[in-house]
Amino acid sequence: MNEELERKRADLAGPGIGSYEELEKVLPDDYEPVLDRRETMKALYAVKDYIEKNLCKELNLMMVQVPLIVDVESGVNDMLDRDGSRTPIQFHISNDNDKNPIDAQIVQAATKWKRVALKQYDMKPSEGILTDMRAVRKDYFLDHDHSAYVDQWDWEQVITEEERNLEYLKQVVRKIWKVLKGAEAFVQEMYPQLKMKKYPNLPDDLAFVHAEDMLEMYPTLPRKQRETRFLQEHYPAVFIIGIGYPLKDGLPHEMRAADYDDWITETTSDDGRPMHGLNGDILVWNHVTRRRHELTSMGIRVNAETLKKQLEMSNLLHLLSTPYHQGIVNGSLPLSIGGGIGQSRTYMLLLRKAHLGEVSVTVWPRILKEMCARRNIHVLE
Repeated sequence: MNEELERKRADLAGPGIGSYEELEKVLPDDYEPVLDRRETMKALYAVKDYIEKNLCKELNLMMVQVPLIVDVESGVNDMLDRDGSRTPIQFHISNDNDKNPIDAQIVQAATKWKRVALKQYDMKPSEGILTDMRAVRKDYFLDHDHSAYVDQWDWEQVITEEERNLEYLKQVVRKIWKVLKGAEAFVQEMYPQLKMKKYPNLPDDLAFVHAEDMLEMYPTLPRKQRETRFLQEHYPAVFIIGIGYPLKDGLPHEMRAADYDDWITETTSDDGRPMHGLNGDILVWNHVTRRRHELTSMGIRVNAETLKKQLEMSNLLHLLSTPYHQGIVNGSLPLSIGGGIGQSRTYMLLLRKAHLGEVSVTVWPRILKEMCARRNIHVLE
């Protein structure tokens, strides 16, 4: 049992595969790009425009500028987890001969910043913002669908206290799925060759499952294997609810930061059983890579009460002194729901690509580029 628990715990630590020996075994060896590089860029920007316009339409959002760097003192940088394993890049701006310096960080995501921005733009309930976010996450293992360079549609919407419930979360998830399905149909009109039996289209609807139920289905498996089995055996597109709260085996489905998504609120399943969490992830089965493929992480955000509870559970109560956390506690920041949709992840899926490097330009180790080239996967330089 201890060995099983350790395997599960190790699976929480990072999103990547873990070694290039393992990656060598899982990269497809029968890959043929459907679109060439020029077609890929045209399709990519058409999809980008479609998704931005339709996210704004479905969720009543407006496009706004988003920071690449933030002041450390603000507390708005995204720590991604709560075990301290993924740290942001930090640097000192000496400014004015160090009389008025700034200690800055490159953002890992704009998750917390967006909630502050809602106030800055005086957003009302059912209004929100959408950003074309860029970030750097230096602690990822670089494989076929994780890179140090991150591009996301980071969005945030003001909600009321009455909308802090599971049903509202599901409504928003369905709207996002509608946009992604629409983008798939849109790009296949541009390039009909993308519609093919070898790579079936996304299903019309998503399945919803609680992380607690997924553990019950596969009690001995680590979470990535649970997700894989569910997508293979039950349904090829799923929204997993309640990521961050400790499950029956004592571990969360995945580590989730304590100060943005609400993973502690008590909810109930459709058949009335007690559950936890007002957040989740959309995952799909990727027929090109033959692997699980995460598209978005999102959730209803913490309020003053759940922020304190989650920080206490995570031994992070000292964070309550930052301006961001104080804004939640004193109610000066609005209640909200939000998330980040991976741009390159989405392009990779819709354009039938085997590697993120085919749709984004970033750094990859030589071993990975050579491994890909042997499989007809040529990353952009």
